[in-house]
Amino acid sequence: MPLALVTGTSRGIGKALALRLLGAGWRVEGCSRGEGSIDHTGYVHSRLDVADEAAVVAHVAAVGRRAGRFDGLGNNAGAAAMNAFLLTPGSVAEAMMRVNYLGAFLLSREVAKSMVRHRGGSIVNLTTVAVPLALEGEAAYVASKAAVEALTLVLAKELAPHGIRVNAVGPGPVDTALTRTVPRDKLAALRARMGRDRELTMGEVLDPIAGFLDPASALTGRIIHVGLDGSR
Repeated sequence: MPLALVTGTSRGIGKALALRLLGAGWRVEGCSRGEGSIDHTGYVHSRLDVADEAAVVAHVAAVGRRAGRFDGLGNNAGAAAMNAFLLTPGSVAEAMMRVNYLGAFLLSREVAKSMVRHRGGSIVNLTTVAVPLALEGEAAYVASKAAVEALTLVLAKELAPHGIRVNAVGPGPVDTALTRTVPRDKLAALRARMGRDRELTMGEVLDPIAGFLDPASALTGRIIHVGLDGSR
């Protein structure tokens, strides 16, 4: 059975992705800063701060010893903040970069080392439609996810000779704990910018992620903004 490491699996997209993969016959190593909430024989949960470099290095090494090769990595763990640019503290911008960008950077680096040895694997990074929309009021969040998209494109080129595929999926609003903290009028305005009259379903978000992780896929260097046309 293939093995995927998925971050941020305690809730939301990360949990739904883990369950989707488990249902498809994958083994899943999940992690979050808190306790896990998935009860499945093919699932192992660990507590991890994805922005802690030493902890990430130790965790990936331990999973590798326990579970063998990595076939997939889903960099889902992330944080969001809504602040007008002129009122955004530097600490908020730093936190967005640490969790959203540095976390994806560190996990990708460590898991890719194992994938290089086994000559293959797939990395999928989570981004957001807020990047191509240059969404006002979310400068720190958008910048951190734009960095994730740039990282995706560079890694796709660097890791292609080793048989490793790297892609990104950026969903629009979907019903998660994160979006439930956003005022409904702001979500409605975002959907209007996207030309949509409803939130995305979780299935619409998971389909391209699972597709990229599928060992049969040959796609790399792609960025899909779910719900928008013209994705790279």
